[in-house]
Amino acid sequence: MFICAGKSEQFDFAVPIGIGLIDVAINLTKICIKQKPEFLFFVGTAGSYGEKKIFDIVESRTACNIENSFFNANAYTPLDNMISTSDKVSHETVINSSNYITTDEVLSKYYLSKNIHLENMEYFSVIKVAQEFNIPVAGAFIVTNYCNKNAHRDFVDNHKEAMRRLTAYIKRK
Repeated sequence: MFICAGKSEQFDFAVPIGIGLIDVAINLTKICIKQKPEFLFFVGTAGSYGEKKIFDIVESRTACNIENSFFNANAYTPLDNMISTSDKVSHETVINSSNYITTDEVLSKYYLSKNIHLENMEYFSVIKVAQEFNIPVAGAFIVTNYCNKNAHRDFVDNHKEAMRRLTAYIKRK
């Protein structure tokens, strides 16, 4: 089953499941209870912490949930905040998920130092729900912006072309 966030990120081949960590957890759980999919494939956009370029398309099976405050020692979590369905984690592009978009280039460097390259608001919840229901999962992401002060403007400017390219990529595969 192909899934996506929804609203401005809808695809004719994917079921929208909500924006952000909470809506995704609720809506995807409902789907899995009603009709357990054999496989989940999430498609969406992502911001780059600097190394991935605009319109790069990346597939991943690994996500984390790290908030910016983690890097200035203003927060901690007792939760397992890195999950993967891949046995090749060291070679995976790790996708960070938060309900907030990073706009500080300095913080982006901290993410890169932990081998975290992209951020997408939904993917951590997608993997977490899939694991709970023992459903294989993966995702494909297209970079729309860098995580800097221009993140939102660049996302808006690049969104239409990104959706076109990601749709073509998925349909080719």
